[in-house]
Amino acid sequence: MGAGNKTEVSVFLLLGLSEDPKLQPLLFGLFLSMYLVTVLGNLLIILAILFDPHLHTPMYFFLSNLSLVDICFTSTTIPKMLLNIQAHSKDISYIGCITQVYFFMVFAGMDDFLLTVMAYDRYVAICHPLHYSVIMNPRLCVLLVLICWLTIFWVSLIHILLVGWLTFCPGMELPHFFCELSQILKVACSDTLINNICLYVASALLCMFPLTGILFSNSQIVSSLMRMTSTEGKYKAFSTCGSHLSVVSLFYGTSLGVYLTPAVTHFSQRSSVASVMYTVVTPMLNPFIYSLRNKDVKGALRKLSRAASCP
Repeated sequence: MGAGNKTEVSVFLLLGLSEDPKLQPLLFGLFLSMYLVTVLGNLLIILAILFDPHLHTPMYFFLSNLSLVDICFTSTTIPKMLLNIQAHSKDISYIGCITQVYFFMVFAGMDDFLLTVMAYDRYVAICHPLHYSVIMNPRLCVLLVLICWLTIFWVSLIHILLVGWLTFCPGMELPHFFCELSQILKVACSDTLINNICLYVASALLCMFPLTGILFSNSQIVSSLMRMTSTEGKYKAFSTCGSHLSVVSLFYGTSLGVYLTPAVTHFSQRSSVASVMYTVVTPMLNPFIYSLRNKDVKGALRKLSRAASCP
């Protein structure tokens, strides 16, 4: 395949959530507000964990990584959407689109992996409390996060390299507010069999296995909690695991709801709106879910607030 064929298209057209001009100011204000809340909320979680020595534990180490990933996750898609609304444009360059696809896959995958690692951490803490500090040592925690980053970096890079061999016709429209791999493959003018096979295999391995691990860990946790005699310990464990399960339900429930649709169904505007739930709403709600029912995090945030207000 010639290099000239692979560079026929220079821009894609993002159709966004609505083409109604009257709705654009409303969408701009709504998404700007959600983006700022997401960045501020997750940044506060990171700072609270960083400056409070009591939160220097594996659980909060993983939570701070999740908050960082959520900031990057929303920053991959929302700023470009806001820029297009403000400029009354639908264009995104080919390079910009491919870059967005890559980082979207990286941070979505990291969300997936970190939720799995956090479930394993809670499993060890509740089911094997006497061995927790030995098993979840700092070296293992860093190693787990590093393995997650390296795995998703390489998997995403493989997808991007395969996309580089596809041809696209000028003026391709994407019925979404950001560039997404499945939508890119649908508008390609060349054969995408290999790309689709890799996408399905990667989705199965990187989504279903982690989800199975999360469900198994939580089933073991529930079983262990039912045998627990201490009411206070049971409440604290349920509170921590409840927050995690809420985030898992939001992330997987909305994302699987969007993508596990029949293959014959086109990606409609309704699906585009539904994808807002896991790309924008879930990262925005994570800080509230993890802090509202967590006395340690709330205490750290109060300390951070007092330190910031001191001259």
